[in-house]
Amino acid sequence: MNDTLEVLKALAQSTRLRIVLLLAEAELCSCELVEILEISQPAISQHMNVLRQAGLIEERKTGTWVYYRLAQANLEQTLQWLGKAIQEPRTYATAPADDWAKLDKLLAERAQNCESDDRHIP
Repeated sequence: MNDTLEVLKALAQSTRLRIVLLLAEAELCSCELVEILEISQPAISQHMNVLRQAGLIEERKTGTWVYYRLAQANLEQTLQWLGKAIQEPRTYATAPADDWAKLDKLLAERAQNCESDDRHIP
């Protein structure tokens, strides 16, 4: 789940999400991203570092140019995990066991309170 959290954090920032969407369409160098997004080269570099650390992009060097593309496998793996975690959280999510115990207790209390409230309704 830690890897998934890193990916989600990286994608939660709007500029990085825009970069990922652009790279989904084409391999681009940083100067092209500067031109498209109209932000500085240092800002692009910072965003690319976050995306690289999250495992979302790969680099290809050609002479003095560095081209970026999506690391498709990592992105697909994260999306698959997220889908499974939402559908079956107790199986796929790594939330602390205490969270599930507290949730079960809360839901049981809620159900009991609803039953007692229903008995008082004429």
